[in-house]
Amino acid sequence: MLLLLHGALGSASQLQPLSSQLSERSHASLDLPGHGGLPILAPFSMELFAEGVLHFLDQEDIPQADIFGYSMGGYVALWLAWKHPERVRSVVTLNTKLDWTPDVATRMSGMFDPEKIEAKVPAFAEALAQAHAPTDWKQVARYTAHFLHDLGNGLGLPTEAYAQITCPVTILRGEFDHTVSTEESQQTAAMIPNAVYKEIPGGKHAIEQVDTAAIVQTIEGGRSYEL
Repeated sequence: MLLLLHGALGSASQLQPLSSQLSERSHASLDLPGHGGLPILAPFSMELFAEGVLHFLDQEDIPQADIFGYSMGGYVALWLAWKHPERVRSVVTLNTKLDWTPDVATRMSGMFDPEKIEAKVPAFAEALAQAHAPTDWKQVARYTAHFLHDLGNGLGLPTEAYAQITCPVTILRGEFDHTVSTEESQQTAAMIPNAVYKEIPGGKHAIEQVDTAAIVQTIEGGRSYEL
């Protein structure tokens, strides 16, 4: 089973274009807790998101999964590979921020200010309202900003965790992603025993601005996956 995890402020619907181009192997897209209309029952955290994935795997009777994670979803996938290695067969991340400091978190959390989003990009605000209904998308944004501050203050993956991830990992990055650097991606790949770094030419941070066919080729090529 291949599980697809969306990015921050995203939902399972964000991954539909990718899902539609995958082969007929079994795969599913998952809404993380508080996203895609799911209620917000607790502050966002790595533990909460991991529990959401594990609950889905248990509910669907899936003992072990290959995981593709876009942006935040990739970070969740790596957390699961570290904390619950028996449930993760392989990981592919796309445009996942891996270098978290207080300064990085402060800078990035400003991008999730709901009032600024509504004022500057109203079409995006409306899309978020639809994607997360009936949950208030502004609450999702505020919880995400707090979550990023937590990552910047040491509540994400510690450096030593990467060396303990034993499954195959591909760190994938769009060539022109200005949110995630080449250096942090390559350095993280070097710390994971069975990891490789790959770059998609022309790709930017938004998954909509990355060649879907290249993502599919990375997910399905070069690894031995179970159907």
